[in-house]
Amino acid sequence: MALDVSGTLALLIDADNASPKIVVGLMAEIANYGTASVKRIYGDWTGPNLRGWKQCLLEHSIQPVQQFAYTTGKNATDGAMIIDAMDLLYTGRFSGFCIVSSDSDFARLASRIREQGVTVYGFGERKTPRPFITACDKFVYFDVLNAPSEEADEAPGVARTKPADANTEAARPAKKKAGLDKAGRAMLTKAVNATADEDGWAHLSRVGGHLAKQAPDFDARNYGFPRLSDLVKASGMVDVGRAEDNPRSSRSASRTPPATRSERCGTASSAPINALVWRQRQ
Repeated sequence: MALDVSGTLALLIDADNASPKIVVGLMAEIANYGTASVKRIYGDWTGPNLRGWKQCLLEHSIQPVQQFAYTTGKNATDGAMIIDAMDLLYTGRFSGFCIVSSDSDFARLASRIREQGVTVYGFGERKTPRPFITACDKFVYFDVLNAPSEEADEAPGVARTKPADANTEAARPAKKKAGLDKAGRAMLTKAVNATADEDGWAHLSRVGGHLAKQAPDFDARNYGFPRLSDLVKASGMVDVGRAEDNPRSSRSASRTPPATRSERCGTASSAPINALVWRQRQ
């Protein structure tokens, strides 16, 4: 699905609920949504817990914001991060906010930003409370950010070398393609039915948008697939074809000739990925 990368974003990271290991994948993911003109990370940098961040922040030009812990056991960085977020929001310069934390305390902040008509992208661990996830327009889990891409693993002309250390290979998690669970299949059915034309065909971009509205954390990568189209093809729930026309035009997929509709996803094509159309399989 094509993404709008023209937006100006504000990136705010809760250092107490994030790790330097996710930053490379995080910045690559954010590049899909726009340009982060403000990049800040909040924490008590006088303590020993955050010492591992220094080199990472220098490499990615992320500005550390010092917030002393006033009381033991209380997290003062949340308040500083929320205040800065509201100050940035009222400037009117940003089309989206990227909030990196697994803390439910930011759920109300995300809701308030969205009330202003600004998009919120959330990033956190699998243990992130549901209220924060659903308060975001899009939520991405940390383990997805660091997952190796299928294209990189299958790049042509690159010879595979034997690993020098067996422990290194063992430490690398194996790819798991779990497929859609019951809830995921139900959401896909609703998305296809809601966006389909009179003949039952639905454009990939519209189906993806509808899925994001149903569940902000719905992501093909959660199931081991690099793209939504790959996940849906593997599910066997829909017939897949390609729209003959430019996907930006208003021409309906129902006008595609029968011969083109009967084509299945196994054939290669140079058409844009959002030219794919789906129809619920009977």
